[in-house]
Amino acid sequence: MADFQKKDSKPFYGGDDDSLRRGPGKNKKYNKGGDDKYSSKADSTLRSMPVNVDAERAALSCMLLDPSLIIPKAIEKMSPGYFYIPAHRIIYEALLHLYKTRPEGKLDLIILTTELDSKEQLDAVGGPKTLADLLDDVPTTALFDDYSEFLKEKFILRRVIQDCTDCVTEAYEGPESAAEFLDSVEKSVLKIRDETQQEKGIEDMKVHVLSVIQSIDDMYNGEGTSSAGVMSGFDDLDEMTNGFHGGEMIVIAARPSMGKTSFAMNMIENISIRKDNPVPSAVFSLEMSCESLVQRVLCSRAKVQMQKLRGGFLSKTDFPKLMTVAGQLAEAPIWIDDTPGLTINELQAKARRLKQQHDIGLIAVDYLQLLKAPDTARRDGREKEVAEISGGLKGIAKELHIPVIVLAQLNRNPDSRGGKPRMSDLRESGSIEQDADLIGLLMRAEVYADDEDDRESKWGEAEFIIAKQRNGPTGEVPLTFHKEFMRFENRAKMEE
Repeated sequence: MADFQKKDSKPFYGGDDDSLRRGPGKNKKYNKGGDDKYSSKADSTLRSMPVNVDAERAALSCMLLDPSLIIPKAIEKMSPGYFYIPAHRIIYEALLHLYKTRPEGKLDLIILTTELDSKEQLDAVGGPKTLADLLDDVPTTALFDDYSEFLKEKFILRRVIQDCTDCVTEAYEGPESAAEFLDSVEKSVLKIRDETQQEKGIEDMKVHVLSVIQSIDDMYNGEGTSSAGVMSGFDDLDEMTNGFHGGEMIVIAARPSMGKTSFAMNMIENISIRKDNPVPSAVFSLEMSCESLVQRVLCSRAKVQMQKLRGGFLSKTDFPKLMTVAGQLAEAPIWIDDTPGLTINELQAKARRLKQQHDIGLIAVDYLQLLKAPDTARRDGREKEVAEISGGLKGIAKELHIPVIVLAQLNRNPDSRGGKPRMSDLRESGSIEQDADLIGLLMRAEVYADDEDDRESKWGEAEFIIAKQRNGPTGEVPLTFHKEFMRFENRAKMEE
């Protein structure tokens, strides 16, 4: 590979030979035309910014050698910030501009030189000789993907150094709120991941058709369950949905005291407490403490009245049942987080860690309206805040490729219709309706009974109304609710 600076050419990076060692901000000429991000107010703490000069030159050389093939890859994989040397960044941006504006994106060295000269940037990159030398840096474009990965690694390191330096400076200055400052620190780190995450390439129809045909063949021969999702344990619901699938956001909405939390935790039990292939699950409980939630699950699964447990009136048969269920729960792959005032960014960060450490297969959030996005709320109001939260939950489902069950509150409109809920009754419903793959409305008829006789006749009746399902039918799922145990069951099974 050619040397960074030819003996008979001017230094085209805009500084002397020691400027790279000194890092940004140490030489005004070096920083001319550079990114303000890297002229940090805390430069005195920096020794040398991570940079791979040879890889930067090699990437530009590949783009010049075969523009029609390499520049589209560069647009997909890289950003101007990947180039730390200001001259390299100028060349890269000029190549992208020419490719986008010229017929069929055709360009060569002469066209690039003319473009830079017309913008009075030719001297800033070292002159025509420096551009010509780029063509000799690599003999082939075969290793462009490797060069882009090298640049990505250095870019990530520079961003981490810059963002962490800014955070340290702000911490010394004393932020108004430590909690909000911590949230902004985490958001800045997550932003680096989002900016550098490799996007999935576009594939032609043939690839997708072959994948679908293979799935159909596996199901036909009974060899695969690729289309079957995580089964909730409620037979009629699983029949209508074929399970909950990766990337889906499932919203369970109801009025207060309808049993949303009980229904969701019954699903978690069925999914994670079983002998065959238990699915690791995470529960983010913003409404109840971990202790209260575990008590509820214990009583529900053991079929012991919560009132007896809290009052200390357990019978001799109740305690052994609770101990048996406690043993099952202790071994179950379930993680519970009851952090109050959780933000969507914190939830996403914790979900990523749980996926990495424990390979969780499902997330439940209780409930959506208690999540926060403080920056958006202050700037744009509650509607935009809910939209960011809803989009963030859908985003984490897609990123981790797992189903996310989200509980949500309904407004008071069902009370005026005899309890019959509609999808439009969701609080701040616009973004939730749009992001959700499945919206189920939970209702218990006995709550809206006209009198005692009517209430007795409807005792235990519950319905889970699927109001929206992107990949399946809508309709009503009959359930039975045991109020004393706070437990939902398949209604048909109970009737038998």
